[in-house]
Amino acid sequence: MSEEVIYAHLKFPESRKTENIQELDRFEIKAPPVSSHVWRQIALTLTFLCLLLLIGLGPLGSIFYTTLKRETERLNTLQNVKEELQGNISLLLMTNLNKSENIRNLSITVQNLATKLCRELNRKEPGHKCKPCPNHWLWYKNNCYLFSETRQTWQDSATSCSSQNASLLQIKEKSTLEFVKSQKLYYYWLGLSPRQDDKNSGENIISSARLKRYMNDINKMFCGYIYATNIFYVPCTERHLLACEKKANPVKAESVLMSEDPDREM
Repeated sequence: MSEEVIYAHLKFPESRKTENIQELDRFEIKAPPVSSHVWRQIALTLTFLCLLLLIGLGPLGSIFYTTLKRETERLNTLQNVKEELQGNISLLLMTNLNKSENIRNLSITVQNLATKLCRELNRKEPGHKCKPCPNHWLWYKNNCYLFSETRQTWQDSATSCSSQNASLLQIKEKSTLEFVKSQKLYYYWLGLSPRQDDKNSGENIISSARLKRYMNDINKMFCGYIYATNIFYVPCTERHLLACEKKANPVKAESVLMSEDPDREM
């Protein structure tokens, strides 16, 4: 009897512990779930927020579309204005080019007329103020010529011409040759290349179209001079007459049109 009591006493705590665990398990399993009412409120809130966003996006989209349309129209207008301005500028440039060309042609025509008129005036009145050459210089074609009676060496003659922005006479064209022949020049230095000898003296004058070259020892060279229609070579240290040439200045139209001397007192 006593053994049964002891066994039952020993078994009871363990059994009691097991029952407690089982009760706890049943309690956890049978815990009530979260109420569906809370989830419904959350869903409604999110839906409401989405609707508000959609409602707000409508006016924003309308404003964006209106702004985009207005700016596009403004950009198109500016583009049209730009193209119109470019067209106007191109037209103005073409007009100015045409006007410039007309002015240039007119200027050339006036210059040619003034030159012809000045030649006629100078023919009737030698030394007329319209002449584009300095005093004592002869005007022929587009050049001015000076024939001096001063005798100098070839190098001194070249220096004298250079000091007047001119050079020794050179005959490069047949028209110039005819002019030189008409002047009947004798013993005038020419702007020919000095030589080391005086061979071929008496050669035809047309060969004097060669350009002048300065030599290091000019005193030992031979230089050419004109005698009527021929060229002769003599030592460059000899003294002969001076013949210079240079380009004529353009004829001033006002000097042709003015009949009175502008320096004369009124």
